[in-house]
Amino acid sequence: MGEHGPYVWSTWGITVLAILGFIFYSLSQRRRLIKELKIQHARQQQRKQRTKRN
Repeated sequence: MGEHGPYVWSTWGITVLAILGFIFYSLSQRRRLIKELKIQHARQQQRKQRTKRN
């Protein structure tokens, strides 16, 4: 690598950090979506129960 070592390793480091950032962001978005879908499903179930009563 010679004189290019710091450039190469810093590029590798930035790339790994970016990939890890995307992974953690995707996981958090997935958790949020699942939570929102559960809330939406619960609301739909409540509406169905209300319409059955009437």
